[in-house]
Amino acid sequence: MSTPSLIPTLPGAAYVDPAVFRTEQERIFEQMWFCAVRSADLDKPGAWRTVQVGRESVLISRTRKGGVRAFYNICRHRGVKLCLEEQGEAARSFQCPYHAWTYDFEGKLIAAPNLTKMPDIDRDEYGLVKVHVREYLGYVWVCLADEPPSFEADVMGAIEERLGDVHAIDGYDVANLSLGRRIRYDVKANWKLIVENFMECYHCATIHPELTEVLPEFADGLAAQYFVGHGAEFGEDVKGFTIDGSEGLDAIPGVGEDQDRRYYAITIKPTVFVNLVPDHVIIHRMFPMAVDRTVVECDWLYLPSVVESGKDVTASVELFHRVNQQDFDACERCQPAMGSRVYANGGVLVPSEHHIGAFHDWVQERLGEGAS
Repeated sequence: MSTPSLIPTLPGAAYVDPAVFRTEQERIFEQMWFCAVRSADLDKPGAWRTVQVGRESVLISRTRKGGVRAFYNICRHRGVKLCLEEQGEAARSFQCPYHAWTYDFEGKLIAAPNLTKMPDIDRDEYGLVKVHVREYLGYVWVCLADEPPSFEADVMGAIEERLGDVHAIDGYDVANLSLGRRIRYDVKANWKLIVENFMECYHCATIHPELTEVLPEFADGLAAQYFVGHGAEFGEDVKGFTIDGSEGLDAIPGVGEDQDRRYYAITIKPTVFVNLVPDHVIIHRMFPMAVDRTVVECDWLYLPSVVESGKDVTASVELFHRVNQQDFDACERCQPAMGSRVYANGGVLVPSEHHIGAFHDWVQERLGEGAS
Protein backbone atom coordinates (compact mmCIF):
# COMPACT_ATOMS: atom_id res chain seq x y z
CA MET A 1 0.00 0.00 0.00
CA SER A 2 1.48 3.33 -1.05
CA THR A 3 2.20 6.04 1.52
CA PRO A 4 0.16 9.25 1.03
CA SER A 5 2.38 11.82 -0.63
CA LEU A 6 3.21 15.28 0.62
CA ILE A 7 1.52 18.20 -1.13
CA PRO A 8 3.52 21.24 -2.35
CA THR A 9 2.56 24.69 -1.03
CA LEU A 10 2.62 28.06 -2.71
CA PRO A 11 6.12 29.48 -3.28
CA GLY A 12 7.53 31.87 -0.71
CA ALA A 13 7.12 34.87 -3.01
CA ALA A 14 3.34 34.51 -2.70
CA TYR A 15 3.67 35.81 0.87
CA VAL A 16 6.31 38.53 0.46
CA ASP A 17 6.11 39.94 -3.07
CA PRO A 18 4.23 43.28 -3.15
CA ALA A 19 3.32 42.63 -6.81
CA VAL A 20 1.52 39.42 -5.83
CA PHE A 21 -0.33 41.29 -3.09
CA ARG A 22 -1.41 44.01 -5.55
CA THR A 23 -2.82 41.33 -7.83
CA GLU A 24 -4.67 39.78 -4.88
CA GLN A 25 -6.12 43.19 -4.04
CA GLU A 26 -7.31 43.60 -7.61
CA ARG A 27 -8.59 40.10 -8.34
CA ILE A 28 -9.68 38.81 -4.93
CA PHE A 29 -10.58 41.55 -2.43
CA GLU A 30 -11.93 44.00 -5.03
CA GLN A 31 -13.89 41.37 -6.96
CA MET A 32 -15.47 39.26 -4.20
CA TRP A 33 -17.95 39.84 -1.39
CA PHE A 34 -16.03 41.39 1.52
CA CYS A 35 -17.38 41.37 5.09
CA ALA A 36 -16.95 45.00 6.12
CA VAL A 37 -18.79 46.03 9.31
CA ARG A 38 -21.28 44.73 11.83
CA SER A 39 -24.76 46.06 11.01
CA ALA A 40 -25.38 47.02 14.65
CA ASP A 41 -22.34 49.32 14.56
CA LEU A 42 -24.40 51.55 12.24
CA ASP A 43 -26.95 52.12 14.98
CA LYS A 44 -28.66 55.30 13.73
CA PRO A 45 -29.11 57.40 10.58
CA GLY A 46 -25.84 59.10 9.74
CA ALA A 47 -23.68 56.56 11.57
CA TRP A 48 -20.79 55.62 9.30
CA ARG A 49 -17.67 53.49 9.08
CA THR A 50 -14.77 53.48 6.63
CA VAL A 51 -13.16 50.19 5.62
CA GLN A 52 -10.15 49.36 3.47
CA VAL A 53 -11.18 46.89 0.74
CA GLY A 54 -8.24 46.01 -1.45
CA ARG A 55 -6.75 49.32 -2.56
CA GLU A 56 -9.95 51.29 -1.95
CA SER A 57 -11.44 53.12 1.03
CA VAL A 58 -15.17 52.37 1.32
CA LEU A 59 -17.67 54.49 3.26
CA ILE A 60 -20.62 52.57 4.74
CA SER A 61 -23.51 54.40 6.39
CA ARG A 62 -27.07 54.13 7.66
CA THR A 63 -29.71 56.11 5.74
CA ARG A 64 -32.63 58.06 7.18
CA LYS A 65 -34.96 55.22 6.19
CA GLY A 66 -32.83 52.69 8.06
CA GLY A 67 -31.14 51.12 5.05
CA VAL A 68 -27.42 50.64 4.53
CA ARG A 69 -25.46 52.23 1.69
CA ALA A 70 -21.82 51.92 0.69
CA PHE A 71 -19.77 54.28 -1.47
CA TYR A 72 -16.20 54.82 -2.52
CA ASN A 73 -14.89 57.23 0.10
CA ILE A 74 -13.91 59.77 -2.54
CA CYS A 75 -15.34 63.20 -3.36
CA ARG A 76 -16.37 63.48 -7.03
CA HIS A 77 -14.86 66.97 -7.32
CA ARG A 78 -11.11 66.59 -6.81
CA GLY A 79 -10.83 63.11 -5.35
CA VAL A 80 -10.25 64.00 -1.71
CA LYS A 81 -11.08 61.38 0.91
CA LEU A 82 -14.50 62.32 2.19
CA CYS A 83 -14.32 60.79 5.69
CA LEU A 84 -10.87 60.74 7.23
CA GLU A 85 -11.57 58.74 10.40
CA GLU A 86 -12.55 55.07 10.84
CA GLN A 87 -16.00 55.87 12.21
CA GLY A 88 -18.30 58.72 13.07
CA GLU A 89 -21.79 60.14 12.93
CA ALA A 90 -22.99 62.71 10.40
CA ALA A 91 -25.88 64.96 11.44
CA ARG A 92 -27.39 65.65 8.04
CA SER A 93 -24.91 64.91 5.25
CA PHE A 94 -21.32 64.13 4.24
CA GLN A 95 -19.24 67.18 3.41
CA CYS A 96 -15.85 67.13 1.71
CA PRO A 97 -13.23 68.86 3.91
CA TYR A 98 -11.56 70.44 0.85
CA HIS A 99 -14.17 72.39 -1.14
CA ALA A 100 -17.34 71.56 0.81
CA TRP A 101 -19.08 69.46 -1.81
CA THR A 102 -21.91 67.90 0.18
CA TYR A 103 -23.75 64.60 -0.26
CA ASP A 104 -26.85 63.14 1.38
CA PHE A 105 -26.96 59.69 2.95
CA GLU A 106 -28.11 58.20 -0.37
CA GLY A 107 -24.96 59.58 -2.03
CA LYS A 108 -26.65 62.36 -4.01
CA LEU A 109 -24.80 65.66 -4.47
CA ILE A 110 -26.95 68.21 -2.62
CA ALA A 111 -24.74 71.25 -2.21
CA ALA A 112 -21.48 72.87 -3.24
CA PRO A 113 -20.19 76.44 -3.39
CA ASN A 114 -21.71 78.18 -6.47
CA LEU A 115 -23.57 75.02 -7.45
CA THR A 116 -26.70 76.99 -8.35
CA LYS A 117 -24.66 78.77 -11.02
CA MET A 118 -23.89 75.39 -12.62
CA PRO A 119 -27.33 74.11 -13.69
CA ASP A 120 -25.85 71.51 -16.02
CA ILE A 121 -24.43 69.51 -13.07
CA ASP A 122 -26.46 66.33 -12.63
CA ARG A 123 -26.82 65.83 -8.86
CA ASP A 124 -27.10 62.03 -9.23
CA GLU A 125 -24.41 61.59 -11.86
CA TYR A 126 -21.94 63.53 -9.73
CA GLY A 127 -23.01 61.87 -6.52
CA LEU A 128 -20.87 59.40 -4.64
CA VAL A 129 -20.03 56.21 -6.53
CA LYS A 130 -22.01 53.34 -5.03
CA VAL A 131 -20.71 49.96 -3.96
CA HIS A 132 -22.84 46.78 -3.93
CA VAL A 133 -24.18 45.89 -0.48
CA ARG A 134 -25.73 42.83 1.20
CA GLU A 135 -26.57 42.18 4.85
CA TYR A 136 -26.15 38.66 6.20
CA LEU A 137 -25.44 37.15 9.62
CA GLY A 138 -25.73 40.64 11.10
CA TYR A 139 -22.89 42.04 8.98
CA VAL A 140 -22.65 44.36 5.99
CA TRP A 141 -20.89 42.77 3.02
CA VAL A 142 -19.68 44.91 0.11
CA CYS A 143 -18.44 44.13 -3.38
CA LEU A 144 -16.50 46.52 -5.60
CA ALA A 145 -16.95 44.51 -8.79
CA ASP A 146 -19.07 46.10 -11.50
CA GLU A 147 -21.02 42.85 -11.65
CA PRO A 148 -20.73 41.09 -8.28
CA PRO A 149 -20.49 37.30 -8.09
CA SER A 150 -23.38 35.33 -6.65
CA PHE A 151 -23.66 36.02 -2.91
CA GLU A 152 -25.61 32.80 -2.51
CA ALA A 153 -22.87 30.77 -4.18
CA ASP A 154 -19.80 32.43 -2.68
CA VAL A 155 -20.86 33.35 0.87
CA MET A 156 -23.85 31.19 1.72
CA GLY A 157 -22.34 28.40 -0.38
CA ALA A 158 -19.29 28.29 1.92
CA ILE A 159 -21.59 27.59 4.86
CA GLU A 160 -23.40 24.87 2.95
CA GLU A 161 -20.10 23.32 1.86
CA ARG A 162 -18.88 23.17 5.45
CA LEU A 163 -22.06 22.25 7.34
CA GLY A 164 -23.76 20.26 4.59
CA ASP A 165 -26.84 22.50 4.73
CA VAL A 166 -26.90 26.31 4.52
CA HIS A 167 -29.79 26.34 7.01
CA ALA A 168 -27.75 24.47 9.65
CA ILE A 169 -26.54 27.87 10.83
CA ASP A 170 -30.05 29.30 11.21
CA GLY A 171 -30.56 28.05 14.75
CA TYR A 172 -27.68 30.19 16.00
CA ASP A 173 -29.68 33.29 14.97
CA VAL A 174 -26.38 35.11 14.39
CA ALA A 175 -27.93 38.33 13.06
CA ASN A 176 -29.84 38.88 16.30
CA LEU A 177 -27.02 38.19 18.74
CA SER A 178 -25.34 41.07 20.58
CA LEU A 179 -21.70 42.05 20.71
CA GLY A 180 -20.16 40.99 24.01
CA ARG A 181 -16.53 41.74 23.19
CA ARG A 182 -14.47 42.93 20.22
CA ILE A 183 -10.69 42.59 20.03
CA ARG A 184 -8.61 43.97 17.19
CA TYR A 185 -5.32 42.30 16.32
CA ASP A 186 -2.63 43.87 14.13
CA VAL A 187 -0.82 40.84 12.74
CA LYS A 188 2.54 41.20 11.01
CA ALA A 189 1.85 38.40 8.56
CA ASN A 190 0.37 37.79 5.13
CA TRP A 191 -3.38 37.14 5.10
CA LYS A 192 -2.97 33.70 3.50
CA LEU A 193 -0.86 32.46 6.42
CA ILE A 194 -3.75 33.34 8.74
CA VAL A 195 -6.29 31.54 6.53
CA GLU A 196 -4.08 28.47 6.29
CA ASN A 197 -3.57 28.41 10.05
CA PHE A 198 -7.29 28.63 10.74
CA MET A 199 -8.09 25.82 8.33
CA GLU A 200 -5.85 23.20 9.90
CA CYS A 201 -5.36 21.70 13.33
CA TYR A 202 -2.10 19.86 12.72
CA HIS A 203 -0.59 22.52 14.99
CA CYS A 204 -3.23 22.33 17.73
CA ALA A 205 -1.49 19.84 20.01
CA THR A 206 1.69 21.91 19.78
CA ILE A 207 0.49 25.46 20.48
CA HIS A 208 -3.11 25.24 21.78
CA PRO A 209 -3.08 23.43 25.15
CA GLU A 210 -6.22 25.20 26.39
CA LEU A 211 -8.18 24.47 23.20
CA THR A 212 -7.26 20.79 23.11
CA GLU A 213 -8.36 20.44 26.74
CA VAL A 214 -11.83 21.61 25.70
CA LEU A 215 -11.81 19.82 22.32
CA PRO A 216 -9.70 16.65 22.85
CA GLU A 217 -10.06 15.42 19.27
CA PHE A 218 -8.08 18.48 18.10
CA ALA A 219 -5.00 16.89 19.67
CA ASP A 220 -5.13 14.32 16.86
CA GLY A 221 -4.46 17.03 14.30
CA LEU A 222 -7.68 16.83 12.31
CA ALA A 223 -9.43 20.20 12.07
CA ALA A 224 -13.19 20.59 12.45
CA GLN A 225 -13.26 21.71 8.83
CA TYR A 226 -11.86 18.40 7.65
CA PHE A 227 -15.23 16.63 7.52
CA VAL A 228 -18.43 18.08 6.09
CA GLY A 229 -21.01 18.59 8.81
CA HIS A 230 -18.69 17.52 11.62
CA GLY A 231 -18.44 19.51 14.84
CA ALA A 232 -15.64 18.86 17.29
CA GLU A 233 -17.12 17.44 20.50
CA PHE A 234 -16.42 18.94 23.91
CA GLY A 235 -14.40 16.81 26.33
CA GLU A 236 -16.34 14.54 28.67
CA ASP A 237 -15.74 16.70 31.75
CA VAL A 238 -16.00 20.03 29.89
CA LYS A 239 -19.09 22.05 30.74
CA GLY A 240 -18.66 24.98 28.35
CA PHE A 241 -16.48 26.56 25.67
CA THR A 242 -14.45 28.49 28.22
CA ILE A 243 -10.78 28.89 29.13
CA ASP A 244 -11.08 26.37 31.97
CA GLY A 245 -13.96 24.24 30.70
CA SER A 246 -16.33 25.79 33.24
CA GLU A 247 -20.01 26.42 32.61
CA GLY A 248 -20.72 28.72 29.70
CA LEU A 249 -23.42 31.36 29.36
CA ASP A 250 -27.08 31.06 28.35
CA ALA A 251 -27.38 28.69 25.41
CA ILE A 252 -28.81 29.94 22.13
CA PRO A 253 -32.33 28.41 22.04
CA GLY A 254 -32.29 27.45 18.37
CA VAL A 255 -29.17 25.29 18.59
CA GLY A 256 -30.25 21.70 17.96
CA GLU A 257 -29.44 18.66 20.06
CA ASP A 258 -27.07 17.39 17.40
CA GLN A 259 -25.15 20.71 17.61
CA ASP A 260 -25.01 20.85 21.40
CA ARG A 261 -21.56 20.50 23.02
CA ARG A 262 -19.92 20.87 19.64
CA TYR A 263 -17.69 23.43 17.92
CA TYR A 264 -17.97 24.22 14.20
CA ALA A 265 -15.52 26.30 12.19
CA ILE A 266 -16.30 27.80 8.78
CA THR A 267 -14.02 29.65 6.36
CA ILE A 268 -15.80 32.07 4.03
CA LYS A 269 -13.24 33.11 1.43
CA PRO A 270 -11.47 35.38 1.24
CA THR A 271 -11.41 36.92 4.72
CA VAL A 272 -14.02 35.60 7.19
CA PHE A 273 -13.96 32.88 9.84
CA VAL A 274 -17.14 31.80 11.64
CA ASN A 275 -16.97 29.79 14.88
CA LEU A 276 -20.13 28.25 16.33
CA VAL A 277 -20.63 26.92 19.87
CA PRO A 278 -23.89 26.45 21.79
CA ASP A 279 -23.82 29.70 23.76
CA HIS A 280 -21.96 32.13 21.45
CA VAL A 281 -20.63 32.79 17.99
CA ILE A 282 -17.18 34.17 17.16
CA ILE A 283 -16.66 36.05 13.90
CA HIS A 284 -13.21 36.96 12.57
CA ARG A 285 -12.95 39.57 9.81
CA MET A 286 -9.57 40.07 8.15
CA PHE A 287 -8.44 43.31 6.55
CA PRO A 288 -5.27 42.70 4.48
CA MET A 289 -3.40 46.02 4.67
CA ALA A 290 -0.04 45.05 3.14
CA VAL A 291 1.78 41.96 1.93
CA ASP A 292 3.08 41.44 5.49
CA ARG A 293 0.33 43.05 7.60
CA THR A 294 -3.25 41.97 8.31
CA VAL A 295 -5.67 43.57 10.74
CA VAL A 296 -8.11 41.05 12.26
CA GLU A 297 -11.27 42.14 14.08
CA CYS A 298 -12.77 39.41 16.25
CA ASP A 299 -16.32 39.67 17.62
CA TRP A 300 -17.76 37.50 20.41
CA LEU A 301 -21.57 37.41 20.05
CA TYR A 302 -24.07 36.32 22.72
CA LEU A 303 -27.78 36.38 23.37
CA PRO A 304 -28.95 39.98 23.89
CA SER A 305 -30.10 39.08 27.41
CA VAL A 306 -26.56 37.98 28.32
CA VAL A 307 -25.02 41.25 27.16
CA GLU A 308 -27.78 43.48 28.57
CA SER A 309 -27.59 41.83 31.99
CA GLY A 310 -23.86 42.53 32.21
CA LYS A 311 -22.89 38.90 32.74
CA ASP A 312 -19.16 38.28 32.83
CA VAL A 313 -18.04 36.86 29.48
CA THR A 314 -14.33 36.81 30.36
CA ALA A 315 -13.92 33.02 30.65
CA SER A 316 -15.68 32.60 27.33
CA VAL A 317 -13.69 35.32 25.53
CA GLU A 318 -10.34 34.31 27.01
CA LEU A 319 -10.31 30.86 25.40
CA PHE A 320 -10.39 32.03 21.82
CA HIS A 321 -8.47 35.23 22.57
CA ARG A 322 -5.64 33.00 23.73
CA VAL A 323 -6.05 30.80 20.64
CA ASN A 324 -5.87 33.93 18.47
CA GLN A 325 -2.69 35.12 20.19
CA GLN A 326 -1.09 31.70 19.77
CA ASP A 327 -2.12 31.48 16.12
CA PHE A 328 -1.05 35.00 15.18
CA ASP A 329 2.28 34.55 16.93
CA ALA A 330 2.85 31.43 14.82
CA CYS A 331 1.93 33.32 11.64
CA GLU A 332 4.31 36.14 12.54
CA ARG A 333 7.08 33.59 13.04
CA CYS A 334 6.37 32.16 9.58
CA GLN A 335 6.31 35.49 7.75
CA PRO A 336 10.08 36.30 7.75
CA ALA A 337 10.93 32.80 6.54
CA MET A 338 8.71 33.20 3.48
CA GLY A 339 11.44 35.37 1.96
CA SER A 340 14.19 32.84 2.63
CA ARG A 341 15.91 31.13 -0.29
CA VAL A 342 15.09 27.86 1.51
CA TYR A 343 11.37 28.58 0.94
CA ALA A 344 11.69 29.95 -2.60
CA ASN A 345 9.91 26.87 -3.98
CA GLY A 346 7.59 26.61 -0.98
CA GLY A 347 7.16 23.87 1.58
CA VAL A 348 4.90 20.86 1.92
CA LEU A 349 1.54 19.91 3.39
CA VAL A 350 0.78 16.59 5.04
CA PRO A 351 -2.31 14.66 3.84
CA SER A 352 -4.53 15.97 6.64
CA GLU A 353 -3.88 19.49 5.30
CA HIS A 354 -5.20 18.69 1.82
CA HIS A 355 -7.89 21.37 2.16
CA ILE A 356 -5.09 23.98 2.40
CA GLY A 357 -3.83 22.64 -0.91
CA ALA A 358 -7.32 23.28 -2.29
CA PHE A 359 -7.13 26.83 -0.91
CA HIS A 360 -3.81 27.34 -2.69
CA ASP A 361 -5.34 26.07 -5.94
CA TRP A 362 -8.19 28.56 -5.48
CA VAL A 363 -5.75 31.46 -4.93
CA GLN A 364 -3.76 30.57 -8.02
CA GLU A 365 -6.94 30.28 -10.06
CA ARG A 366 -8.09 33.74 -8.90
CA LEU A 367 -4.72 35.32 -9.66
CA GLY A 368 -4.71 33.77 -13.08
CA GLU A 369 -8.00 35.41 -13.99
CA GLY A 370 -7.95 38.64 -15.97
CA ALA A 371 -8.78 41.72 -13.97
CA SER A 372 -12.28 43.03 -14.48
